[in-house]
Order: sequence, then C-alpha cells, then structure tokens
Amino acid sequence: MSFRPRDWSSHPLLIDAGYKSTGLRGATKPLVPLPQGLSELTGPVYGAEAVGPDDADLTRNGRRDGDPQGGPLGERIIVTGRVLDEDEKPQPGMLVEIWQANAAGRYIHKVDQHDAPVDPNFFGGGRCVTDAEGRYRFISIKPGAYPWGNHDNAWRPAHIHLSVFGPSIATRLVTQMYFPGDPLLPLDPIFQSTPAEAQDRLVAVFDIDATEAGFALGYRFDIVLRGRLETPWEATP
Repeated sequence: MSFRPRDWSSHPLLIDAGYKSTGLRGATKPLVPLPQGLSELTGPVYGAEAVGPDDADLTRNGRRDGDPQGGPLGERIIVTGRVLDEDEKPQPGMLVEIWQANAAGRYIHKVDQHDAPVDPNFFGGGRCVTDAEGRYRFISIKPGAYPWGNHDNAWRPAHIHLSVFGPSIATRLVTQMYFPGDPLLPLDPIFQSTPAEAQDRLVAVFDIDATEAGFALGYRFDIVLRGRLETPWEATP
C-alpha cells in the first residue's frame, strides 16, 4: 500500500447538518495527522492465514448448525472488484471485510430494533484477501433498506460496508458501497455528505461478466486508495 498523502477533498464532511449524529461526534477543531512509526507499519499483521474457506460466502458462513441445506432469504449477489493505488497498480494481500443488513434491512446486533425479521441463516459479515491482481470477491444477499431515525421518514439506501486493511491494523480504511439506480440515494444525508463529484465512486456497477448464469447478479466495485479517483472514506487521519 502506498503511503503518499491522501486527497481529503473527496471525504464526507465531518459535520453535516443533514446527518444529525455528526454534530455530536464530528471534530470541531482542525484534524492533526499523526505520522506512523515502525510499530504502526509493521504490526499487528493480517493475512490469508486468518481467512476461512467460507468467509467470503455470506450465503454459507451464517448457516445454522445442523442445517447444511439451508441458506439466507433474498436475492443472491456477487460483489467483486480490485484494490488499486492512485496509479492503478493492484494491491495484493489486502484484507477486505464487509458487513451488511439482511434482505429485510436488519442487522444481527442488539442495538438494531428495526421491526423486520432476523434471518437465522445470515450472519451479515465476511472477509477475503486480495489476489495477485488486487482482486476480491464476495457472494452475499442484496441488503434491504431500513429506517434510521435521522429525520422524519428517513430510510437508508441498500448498502454494504467495506473495510480494507493494509500491512497492519493501523492501515485500515472504511467505506460504503451503494447499488445503481437506488431512489433513496438523493434523499440520504450520509451519501449526500460526500462531495458531489465523488459520489459516483460509492456506487457499484452492474457487471454481466461477474454475473453467474442461473445463480446471482454481479456488481463491480473497485477501491482506489488515493489520487483524483480515490474512493471516499469514512476514516479520519
């Protein structure tokens, strides 16, 4: 992973009037970037040895014990793409994690009290390591929209959270992936807090080549770490 300075102009606003909780947790003073030392750049280290055979298949890794034929409800999807630097150089060995709501728009989390069913065969999380070409691939279920209480009749668009770990725990970046054509995108303060010229970088592209006949639609979401095409991140310096 390259460590050249990042273009912070593509990042979502730290405090946005439409996204109410940012007023409570957003920084009110200028951010102070802290240079990384040897300990941050060398460890702890994550790699392929931490990833199990079904970790990248969310239709399998959440199945109930004793139910080998069961699976989550909803539309199966394949999410794939490449992790690249600003020069389009692939980044191999990156640990990519995802987490998401189920098809009904419900997370498996005690804080989520949305009146929607929990899917007993869907955990909602997965991980994989990028290959020599910087490519990652997940099989999952298309997440549902859900209410989030930010304002009257507020609904979050369908989305998947992604994080990318570089050589160590200190090199983690977090973002969200949205789906093309979602009518909730213009109404979502979280998506709209990203500069307009960078919003398209958060929306996946339908990919017929990634689609598997009779099984699942494919979506491509490339992740760019820096430069003018950088993926907007939720992380702070």
